[in-house]
Amino acid sequence: MSVEQSAPTVANGKIKIGAVAKHFGISVDLLRLYEREGLIIPIKSSKGTRYFMEKDYEWIGTLLHLVRDARLNFAGIRHLLALLPCWQIQGCGFEKDRSCPVTVDGAAPCWTNRECCKSQIQCYDCAVYRSAPACQNLKALLVKSSGLPRKTMTSSNLEATAAHD
Repeated sequence: MSVEQSAPTVANGKIKIGAVAKHFGISVDLLRLYEREGLIIPIKSSKGTRYFMEKDYEWIGTLLHLVRDARLNFAGIRHLLALLPCWQIQGCGFEKDRSCPVTVDGAAPCWTNRECCKSQIQCYDCAVYRSAPACQNLKALLVKSSGLPRKTMTSSNLEATAAHD
């Protein structure tokens, strides 16, 4: 079943947050928490209603797997996302330069620093944010997670796991 069949859409293919939550069997509050933690970026109407698009479903599903199956906490996920090579994806020329005004926090992805986006729509369509579901480190972690003990991965033991790759 496609996303379009399972979730009611409004103009321009936008799907209300409640329909997205229902699709994944989670609460609206959990999606809002993921937003507050800087892990997802919804589209907001002028009245504050949150919307997603079909292209968001892969990322939301990936986040749910990282939390449930790989047992990562939010800090661990943010740390992994901070490793995305935004300077290559954006072509900004900073090449891991510590003077980059966007990646000042090595513990969070660049899109959490609002200086990189001039508007919410720019953040939503950011090439770095959109590349997160395809991140090979995240995919490898999900594959490995089936053999991990049932404990929460933190950013420190995540680095140790990544070092073995």
